[in-house]
Amino acid sequence: MEKKQFQAESKRLLEMMINSIYTQKEIFLRELISNASDAIDKIYYLALTDDKLVFDKDNYYIKVTPDKANRTLTIRDTGIGMTKEELETNLGVIAKSGSLAFKKENESKDGHDIIGQFGVGFYSAFMVADLVTVTSKALQGDSAYRWESTGADGYTIEPCEKDTVGTEIVLKIKDNTEDESYDEFLEEYRLKSIIKKYSDFIRYPIKMDVTGKRIKEGSEDEFEDYEEEQHVNSMVPIWRKNKSELTNEDYEKFYAEKHYGFDKPLKHIHISADGTVVYQAILYIPESIPFDYYSKEYEKGLELYSNGVLIMNKCADLLPDYFSFVKGMVDSESLSLNISREMLQHDRQLKLIAKNIASKIKSQLQSLLKDERDKYEQFYKSFGRQLKFGVYSDYGTHKDLLQDLLLFTSSKEKKLVTLDEYVSRMPEDQKYIYYASGETNERIEKLPQTELVSEKGYEILYFTDDIDEFAIKMLMTYKEKEFKSVSSGDLGIEADDKDSEADAGQADNQPLFDYMKDLLNDRVTKVKASKRLRSHPVCLSADGELTIEMEKILKAMPNSGDVKADKVLEINVNHAVFQSLKDAYEQDKEKLNLYTALLYNQALLIEGLPIQDPVEFTNDICKIMV
Repeated sequence: MEKKQFQAESKRLLEMMINSIYTQKEIFLRELISNASDAIDKIYYLALTDDKLVFDKDNYYIKVTPDKANRTLTIRDTGIGMTKEELETNLGVIAKSGSLAFKKENESKDGHDIIGQFGVGFYSAFMVADLVTVTSKALQGDSAYRWESTGADGYTIEPCEKDTVGTEIVLKIKDNTEDESYDEFLEEYRLKSIIKKYSDFIRYPIKMDVTGKRIKEGSEDEFEDYEEEQHVNSMVPIWRKNKSELTNEDYEKFYAEKHYGFDKPLKHIHISADGTVVYQAILYIPESIPFDYYSKEYEKGLELYSNGVLIMNKCADLLPDYFSFVKGMVDSESLSLNISREMLQHDRQLKLIAKNIASKIKSQLQSLLKDERDKYEQFYKSFGRQLKFGVYSDYGTHKDLLQDLLLFTSSKEKKLVTLDEYVSRMPEDQKYIYYASGETNERIEKLPQTELVSEKGYEILYFTDDIDEFAIKMLMTYKEKEFKSVSSGDLGIEADDKDSEADAGQADNQPLFDYMKDLLNDRVTKVKASKRLRSHPVCLSADGELTIEMEKILKAMPNSGDVKADKVLEINVNHAVFQSLKDAYEQDKEKLNLYTALLYNQALLIEGLPIQDPVEFTNDICKIMV
């Protein structure tokens, strides 16, 4: 029997595919089962137009049979089979897809589609097999034929006996090596797990003879092994069922079965899109945060299926970073896949799906915020930080999309509020949306800088996340209202009698403030009489866009350099301490030096900034005690 050679380019493709196209050897089983499903689909297509052909779904299946003794794995289907010419055409020329040609000749609008389009999936078998034998009898043929190959050196085709229509593929599994164990592809449990992972939703039954244990007949405690044929795939995916048939428990069960998380999802989104791009999706908003979510190890993405066959475990392109907490899957017939089906071509369909998914997620979050506030706040405590990163990232590209999903603690409400809720309560004379930054709400409440804004009756938003102020700086405005830190140099508040007192104090005591500025050197840009302080003697404010809180955050980053906010030391001229400063300036400069250092360090401590010399600070305190 003459051995035929693959075409030269096909031989090179086979060698490349076995060694590099597929990332995991287990993929071969997905490919062979998908091809078997295609073969059954082809009979189904023909039955739609041929009255003589009756398609009884119960008669069509795929069977997987391992044989450890002979080191073979058999995949048998009851599909359309292949003639000698089709074996020659489809298996003799790699990347010549019989499925693609059949699809073009038999376009159907019934919702079925044929998976195989590249004609290379079959050859993934050579990743695990030394010898591949294909025995096939075509639906329209009288004879059966056997195709056999050991790989790139060529193949043979000869007549053989086969009673039924369909195809049987027998893989002679490779022997183990020092680096690879091929025994796993003969293990029942391993084969079942691969089928469940990739082919669980193939629309035809995938059968295996499964071994179990039972009590031996006539015995009470003696067990025996037995074997029975079982369906190992679910066949009908949840996303193809009518939403009206499904309950919350069904969605929660699917969430648990797919190991999306150990928690229960707060909400699910079931999408069935039938427009420019056709796809189904089930998305979940988790209840709790994964332990590695804010780490480099966390991998975002949705499971991607093509006609019920798993293509990718994590398709990152389907989710924007700011919604990376979403779990779930997408099944589409419209996406263009690469030669191994393991990666997507970056095409228009993919972008359309991703855009639609982002819109659906935002709508669900808005609905949660409006109708189930407690659940939204629970979600926000876990993932609000990610939404803020979304506002800040990409130069604020997504800020309009995300701004209405943000929450911050309110000084008046003592709870989380939206920006819209804040603005709706603003008095007519209030120019800005005021905020204060700090490590905790409790510490922010005690900040001296909040005194004037609070006295005016204005609401303050508390920023406790390190990303908060950066996100707001990127947002710039909300409903035409600018954001203003309570530590800003100009608070935009109308002058009153106390402002006049501060102006007078500034004018009358300018030499004192200049002296203190010279003592502090470049640690502050100036010393001045404060218009914002009421009960506190001193505070720091920022003169410029970089605030003190932003300086703290940036300095904590590696390679941050000498990042410094322009700090202003503000003195309350109505506080008793100020009189001590004036007296010292007139009578005892050494004491003034001591007071200046103490007040500056006190202001640093209030801001949560480190003191340059703690020992000197404690010594200074001791000096005023003796």
